Amino acid sequence: MKILHTSDWHVGKVLKGRSRLDEQITALAGVIEIAKNEQPDLILVAGDLYDTAQPIPEATRVVTRALTALRATGADVVVIGGNHDNAAGLDALRSWADAAGITLRGRVSEKAEDHIIRGTTKSGEKWRCVALPFLSQRYAVRALEMFELTEAEAQATYADHVKRLVSRLSEDARADEVKLIMAHMTVVGGLMGGGEREAHTILGYAVPASVFPSDTHYVALGHLHRAQVMMGACPIRYSGSPIAIDFGEEENVPSVTMIEVKADTAATTRPVAVPVAVPLRTIRGTLADLSTLDTGDAWLRVYVQEPARAGLREAVQELFPRALEIRVDVGQQDKGEERIARAGRSASELFADYLTHKGSTDVATQAMFDRLYDEVSS
Repeated sequence: MKILHTSDWHVGKVLKGRSRLDEQITALAGVIEIAKNEQPDLILVAGDLYDTAQPIPEATRVVTRALTALRATGADVVVIGGNHDNAAGLDALRSWADAAGITLRGRVSEKAEDHIIRGTTKSGEKWRCVALPFLSQRYAVRALEMFELTEAEAQATYADHVKRLVSRLSEDARADEVKLIMAHMTVVGGLMGGGEREAHTILGYAVPASVFPSDTHYVALGHLHRAQVMMGACPIRYSGSPIAIDFGEEENVPSVTMIEVKADTAATTRPVAVPVAVPLRTIRGTLADLSTLDTGDAWLRVYVQEPARAGLREAVQELFPRALEIRVDVGQQDKGEERIARAGRSASELFADYLTHKGSTDVATQAMFDRLYDEVSS
């Protein structure tokens, strides 16, 4: 059977105040096109469909249409909630999903059978998928235990809870089935892509790869935005996000993962790149250096390597209308952390020393400070 694994769509994500909904639509259209070309039997969507627990209506429309289009390729579609998703909100869509032939699990249920999904491909291959949405630490570790355990013990308790849960959900797997696990979590050793929510990727939320049974044919993970293979007793992989979420991910290659497997053979995997709608790019240099660059239609993060002065940001913005973030890269300009004597000196003199300390000799900035200081002092 063929499986398409995708995750971390983050529909509705805004970058520096700029909506990227059109780019997200283009990225998902790329995923749908890959599904049409590859004709998988099963599509696994491993969480973080949305960027926020309160998505705008347009984001919900994009997600439901994308899932419907993936189902229309003829594949079975199984979806779980991630830490960015509203688990209860996703479960509220289960009536729609059931009617559309899509299996949706927003939150962890106390009923094991809710997380065991079975199916048979058109060619007769049987498969079984453990669908495990994001598991919060509040659910995994009782509040009383959190106060009594050390940090290391609390982490172990979370990992042990996940292992017990996965083991229980894998108990009735049969030899003639392709055994799959889909989860939204951090596995120890995984590399962050740059746009993850740190509170849910470090400390108590990291679990070892050993939580997955060795006879599992493939573990489809979501949560880390960089596509990567994890070392373990069975094939474990993050598909990565189909679009760079922020500038920390500009070097990631957006992709989905294709898997081919039978009940009696090992899984083979290959990434399939998703076309980039609009690239993210970081550039550095003086204004003169930057003026020679052709940045195309990329969204830009600009580090300008010149002394801070009034009007510098505006000059960069005029040069690059698509710059979403502009920073002065002080670099070698910072002369250290020496203390500036204050006694007996005027505010104007202290500010002039501050500018010198930061490597700036801009007369206009000093004059602006003097004028504003006079206005608030008089």
